[in-house]
Amino acid sequence: MNRGFLLKAWIGLTLLGGMASCDREIEEPTLELAQDYMPLTIGKYWEYDVLETIYYGENDSEQSRYQLRDKIRSVYINDASEQVFVVARSKSTNQLDLVKLYDYTLIVREGSLVRTIQNQPIVVLAANLTDGQVWDGNLYWSEQDDEFYLERLGQNSIKVDQENEDDLITFRDIRYESYEKGVGMTELYAEVLTYCSRNDCLGDQLIDSGSKIQMNLINHGEE
Repeated sequence: MNRGFLLKAWIGLTLLGGMASCDREIEEPTLELAQDYMPLTIGKYWEYDVLETIYYGENDSEQSRYQLRDKIRSVYINDASEQVFVVARSKSTNQLDLVKLYDYTLIVREGSLVRTIQNQPIVVLAANLTDGQVWDGNLYWSEQDDEFYLERLGQNSIKVDQENEDDLITFRDIRYESYEKGVGMTELYAEVLTYCSRNDCLGDQLIDSGSKIQMNLINHGEE
């Protein structure tokens, strides 16, 4: 047999083997999960500084500043064999005394994080988080779809745009939440307004009613 042919064949097999070896060494990207950005453990707590404005009509509004404290106080198994984490939300107006407001729940369902407040379950984080991902936030409680959009802000932080609409004439609806890996929700912003629609003010963006709230994380930990 031609020795040149054997040499070429051996080189070819060596290259193929090397390429296969390189392929095997390439690591698959690690999928990030909803619970990576919202740790669920009894005793976890988050404290937020809150600035809220309520609009009652044209040139009539009331602004307040207070603190909210969310703490996972317990967990149980529901009829669907899911872990349900119960979060106690308390309010303080002086950064000292806390008044219990209500409980809400967090569930990891099919990899997504579902938050239920006042019987309204919202899919706040989808499974296997990726930049540009879109999902239905109303999947479990409304027939009307509500598309949430994930935007990566950094290596360990994400933003979920829940609504981003403003027709500059009749209404404005801007809502988003930000999360940090290993920490939880770091910011919530919700501005839902209706503008005056009378003939004499249509298009002037005079606020007729609505609210604006911004929550910023100031402390977190585990007790």
